[in-house]
Formats: sequence, C-alpha cells, structure tokens
Amino acid sequence: MNKYKVLIVSTKYWKPHEDYLKNIVHAVEGKIADGDFLVISEKAISTAKNNIADEEPLKPSINARIIARLWMPMIWGYFLGVLCRFQRKTSERLRNYPSECGSRHKQLALQRCGLLQALMFGSEGGIDGSNLPYSYVGLPLENAEKVAESIGFCLWRQLRRKVCVLIVDTDKTYSIRSFHFTPRPEPIKGIVSFGGVFSYVAGRMLRLRRRATPVAVAGCRLNVETALEIADVANRARGYGAGRTVWDMAEKFDTGLAQVTWEMLETVKHKPIVIVRRKR
Repeated sequence: MNKYKVLIVSTKYWKPHEDYLKNIVHAVEGKIADGDFLVISEKAISTAKNNIADEEPLKPSINARIIARLWMPMIWGYFLGVLCRFQRKTSERLRNYPSECGSRHKQLALQRCGLLQALMFGSEGGIDGSNLPYSYVGLPLENAEKVAESIGFCLWRQLRRKVCVLIVDTDKTYSIRSFHFTPRPEPIKGIVSFGGVFSYVAGRMLRLRRRATPVAVAGCRLNVETALEIADVANRARGYGAGRTVWDMAEKFDTGLAQVTWEMLETVKHKPIVIVRRKR
C-alpha cells in the first residue's frame, strides 16, 4: 500500500441534522488537490443526515428474543466464534449477550434486513450502534451514490477541486482473487452481496482477504480492486473513533451499553475524512 499517501482529517463529532457538506469543505480546504481520493465514513454521513433509529421503543418478537437469548450466546459464543477465530474477549462478550437491548436490536434487524442479516454477529445489514449514544443505531445510506456526487459537486463549486469521492463502510468485503463478496447490502458494482451470516462466516473461516466496503464512488472511474484498496488504506488510517463495537465504546467511557451520551462522544477525536493521494 506504499503507493499512496494518506492525510487523516479530524473534525468535531457530527450530530444529527449537521451540515456535513459545509463541514467537509471547511475540513479539507487547503489540504485537498485535484485527483485526490476523498474517503468518507458512511456512519458519519448517516448520523449527520439523521439516518438513525432508536431501538428503545421496539417490542421484540419471539424470533428476536430467540436470536438474542440462544443464538448469540450459544451458537456465536461457542461454535461460530471458534470457526471465525474470534478473540477470547469477543467470545466472552457474546456469551453474555444482553438479552433485552439485544432483542430490540435483533428486532430492528429482522424488520429492516431479514433473518440472514439478523443472525449476523454484528452490523446486521449495515445497522451499527458504534459511535452513537443511548439506544441509537446508524442505518445504511439508501442513496449513497447521489450523496457522493453531491459532495464532489460541492467541492468543485466552492474549492474548485476535482476529486474522486468514496463513501466507505467498515463492514468487510472478502476476496478470492478477482471475486469479491460481502454480507453487507448494496456495495458498489462489482462486489457481490449475498448470504448474510453465511458469507460472513465463510469469509472469516477461510481467512480470506478482507477490506472495508466501498458503498459509493463518484467523480472518477475505479475498478473494484482499486476501490477496495483505497477503502482499506483509508480505513486502517482512520481508526474507530469511540470504539470498534458498542462494547468497546461502553468500556472506553466506563458506562453501560445504552448509557453513552452525545456529550461523551463529543470528547473523542473523530476522523470521518481521509484524503488518499497516489504517490508521484
């Protein structure tokens, strides 16, 4: 990956209804050049667009409760966790999977994404609770390509910079030579989305190469391998903000899983933007 230069751009935490276009322009002004790749976190944009859901009011179905109380602690905690080579800490967390808030989370996954996604270990169908407070979770963008286009247009109009915009999710794409697949719905063209829990387990169990998933590209033409390469470079540089998972986030702030506040998240340095540039 030494053919790229990377510039991490830190910003304040983007809360719902934030003017993310204005924030992006302000953050990259004087730093970005024509031909750069501007890689932006899908979660940050979803949060700013208020594309989030509160799981607290949900009433879990029997199926959701079975998944939370049996499938997650028993199947993931002992069997699938071993197949996927999870660290001991992750397996222990799954064996103690929270039944109540976990049931509500699985209910949302069932409603929005279906059973194969609800059976996932985490980030079911692109639903993710990390870097969000209380019982809120981020939802995948439904119009990611249009959002990427609007960001590129805004940068041209205000900074006169022509760049390639990538919106990227931390959910992984797995690769077997030139075949790329992901359990995450709606990746860019050329990445196959299928199978939910089955494709996740297969990718992990077989130790396939895994990289962050680009969900939109605008402003240039990229083949899938290059898009994955840039997404991976940016994702490794960015880090995970308040935590990779809701468990990490709660541990960081020494509080309960649903007790992280907006104010706590605002104290963390966030890096939703990464500028990637080819070395000359």
